[in-house]
Amino acid sequence: MSAETLTVAVVGAGGKMGMRVSRNLQKSTHNVFYSENSPAGQERVRAEGRDITATDDAVPTADVVILAVPDTVLGIVSEAVVPQMKSGAILLTLDPAAAYAGLLAKRDDVVQAVAHPCHPSVFLERTTKEEWADTFGGQGAPQNVVSAIDDDAPTATRDVAEAVIRTIYAPVIDVHWVTVKQLAILEPTLVETVACMIGTLLNEALHETVHTAGVPEEAAKAMLFGHVQIALTNALRGSNPFSEACEIAIQYGKDTIIKDDWKKIFDDSELDGVIAKMLKLDAVKR
Repeated sequence: MSAETLTVAVVGAGGKMGMRVSRNLQKSTHNVFYSENSPAGQERVRAEGRDITATDDAVPTADVVILAVPDTVLGIVSEAVVPQMKSGAILLTLDPAAAYAGLLAKRDDVVQAVAHPCHPSVFLERTTKEEWADTFGGQGAPQNVVSAIDDDAPTATRDVAEAVIRTIYAPVIDVHWVTVKQLAILEPTLVETVACMIGTLLNEALHETVHTAGVPEEAAKAMLFGHVQIALTNALRGSNPFSEACEIAIQYGKDTIIKDDWKKIFDDSELDGVIAKMLKLDAVKR
């Protein structure tokens, strides 16, 4: 199995992530099969010039099978797909929750890998219109990827996985290899439980500023958007120190808004609990 020319099957090719990874695979030298069950998804695939192949036909010859389906059905889909995979093939999922929860069907001779995009950094130095337009990644703006693979996977197999990962999320700066648990700590805990929550909190605060305090919306947005930039670069990169008065306001915000025990989200039991809720499970199986 050469990392240069592979046979890749995308299961769920007509979904949101399936369409994204398929666009990049279509530009590659790999031999790609696109599988999609829903009629609407099949229309989306065909509209971009890709043919539909039945899953039962696509999977058995694939070096890498990408499951681009919702997390809540990954277990069921993997149970149908894994038995059909050839020995030595790689099952690649795009989010760590199902792998961490022990939902994926396993075979001793099939390697499991997970790869999640970091999305273009807020600190990315964008120089083209294409880079500015690509906020998600996978089109014009470079991004990093964090991945995990079975501990006993041979180096050559990991190289094959990385070749496909770099293709589906291109342009890729680097692929960072971690454990499945570490990837689950990164998402959901670090980036969804914390970063995305803070994003929604900022939106709520903007709404209160405009609709409760009565500040003109454009003035509020101008102040917030600029200060988000300086807050991130000061806090995360140490670009400049916050002023003494700002530090007092920061501490007031922490005391008023954040619970004292918030760091419990990094406990294993809390991680298990939130992933179980996300996957609509009674409990994870790990």
